[in-house]
Amino acid sequence: MVRSALDQVALELNSIKKSFGGVHALQDVTFTINKGEVVGLLGDNGAGKSTLVKCISGVYSPDGGEIKVNGKAVYISSPEDAREAGIETVFQDLAMIPEFNIVQNLFLNREIKHKNPILRWLGWLDTKAMTKRARKSLNRLNTRIPSYNEQIHNLSGGQRQAIAIARAVNWGADIVIMDEPTAALGVEQSAQVNDLIKVISSQGVAVLLISHNMQHVVETCDRAVVLYQGSSVADVAVSDVTKEDLVGLITGAKKIAA
Repeated sequence: MVRSALDQVALELNSIKKSFGGVHALQDVTFTINKGEVVGLLGDNGAGKSTLVKCISGVYSPDGGEIKVNGKAVYISSPEDAREAGIETVFQDLAMIPEFNIVQNLFLNREIKHKNPILRWLGWLDTKAMTKRARKSLNRLNTRIPSYNEQIHNLSGGQRQAIAIARAVNWGADIVIMDEPTAALGVEQSAQVNDLIKVISSQGVAVLLISHNMQHVVETCDRAVVLYQGSSVADVAVSDVTKEDLVGLITGAKKIAA
């Protein structure tokens, strides 16, 4: 699959700061992601990755700095603000209801009401419209699903990730944040998720990927941004570094020359 980042910045972070009491979780985080680009966000435990993701996704409000989406400054104080700005996040727990089927999870809290005004008033949903759109969304990802009525708990880990990714891009997201998407998956399912990431980035979606798996980063990402003690200390093209270099940057044993 041919994929190349576009020369348009989708997400720009300028000097993002966040503190909790006397603890400076984020001190000065600055980097950009272009449309169609996959950027790995790396760092040791406590480096600030989770805090940064929560600031971008609206769980936390930054104490300082600026977030721009498609060149426009945005104020994000809630997950709804983030979605309105075109940012969707796929958290590690996937935030799905296991007993619900695929369509119900894809449209969770975004259900399509029935066209008939009386049925709409009674709270009926347009199941046919949702199923049709679900099929289109999953076909866009080249994902094979046995049945759209299948409950989530009956799916494989890779299939669940596909549903979560489809839900994110289904709403026209310009930026998708993925938190350790292959952490609980085997080799084959991890490869499927890598392919999904390549598919959505080839369609112009900017992807911010949080991962501890250096092999995953090397195989999937164009660039890597490294956080160390709350600051962004490196922004490198993955093709220019080795896995050992990345580990050294994460641990602080290696520094990028000024």
